[in-house]
Amino acid sequence: QVQLVESGGGSVQAGGSLTLSCIVSGLPIDDYAMGWFRQAPGKEREAVSCLGRSGRSTYYADSVKGRFTTSRDNAKNTLFLQMNSLKPEATATYYCAPASCGLSGPVATSLFNYWGQGTQVTVSS
Repeated sequence: QVQLVESGGGSVQAGGSLTLSCIVSGLPIDDYAMGWFRQAPGKEREAVSCLGRSGRSTYYADSVKGRFTTSRDNAKNTLFLQMNSLKPEATATYYCAPASCGLSGPVATSLFNYWGQGTQVTVSS
């Protein structure tokens, strides 16, 4: 059974930083590219970033490029998202999932219908 447990969210002021973690069980993340996604109230879930299997290829949505960094620790089966210079529009629930990385269109597309409970990020102006 695959479980995805996101953590690290919180409330920060604009310009602040947060680091999200996603601990995965039941699926070896080094077999997959891994994506971060977010969903704001009343909006559809959108892809934020994607990290290739090797960890060398990264893809970011234009809205976060240069401010967010994704990384992985395969030994701990954990995915990370470092978020700097946060803006109020980053307010959303953040999720991780095995993904296919995209060079055009969404930077990540989830491979399976596996979703954790997410972690809430709130950025105030």
